[in-house]
Amino acid sequence: MKKNDKLAVVIPAAGVGSRMQAQMPKQYIPLLGKPILVHTLQKLAGLDCVDQFMVAVSKEDGYFSTHLLPDSRFSHCEGGQERADSVLLALQALAPSQPDWVLVHDAARPLVALDDIRRLIEQCVNQGQGGILAAKVKDTIKRGEAQVQETVPRASLWQAFTPQMFKYEELLTALELGLSQGANITDEASAMELQNKPVQLIAARTDNLKITTPEDLPLAEFIIQQQGKQHD
Repeated sequence: MKKNDKLAVVIPAAGVGSRMQAQMPKQYIPLLGKPILVHTLQKLAGLDCVDQFMVAVSKEDGYFSTHLLPDSRFSHCEGGQERADSVLLALQALAPSQPDWVLVHDAARPLVALDDIRRLIEQCVNQGQGGILAAKVKDTIKRGEAQVQETVPRASLWQAFTPQMFKYEELLTALELGLSQGANITDEASAMELQNKPVQLIAARTDNLKITTPEDLPLAEFIIQQQGKQHD
């Protein structure tokens, strides 16, 4: 980071995670004795270069508590109906601190490697443009409904991860415009793409799993345990 640049992180955590088929939002499901969200926040807290973290939670969230926040850099705000709404509200809540750059990271991605995030930050700052962590698609990809219509060439296909990092003002503007136009914004990169802004692809570890369905939980537990052994 440049000496005077301010970096903030947004964690949208207002979703209900319906595909988990659980009685609570998926970010609060226990993972090795701690809620998934706590694993994610504690991992991100290891980024010493970050000035402020903003967690966007639902107004009806009965599980969130400030005791879940790792340190004084973490704050929370009200989230929105969709992910993009939550990110926009978090960006607006960060306005008084005037960050130069912002990272957006999924609450349900506790396995992200800090070295990958640091490389993303370095690359974005050095190039002066945003980027995302991603991995080249390994599997053969088919397009179709009940039957295969075609095999999609995978040479230029990437699986998008988070964090995704952009200049604060550019992302704020892109989300405001995209949402006002009724665009389908699935991640921050898609909002930037709509405004013809460049988005770098930074290769990352493929174990940056987003916990989405019940079968992801035992896999996430195994990966966390293996990551812990690597740091023993």
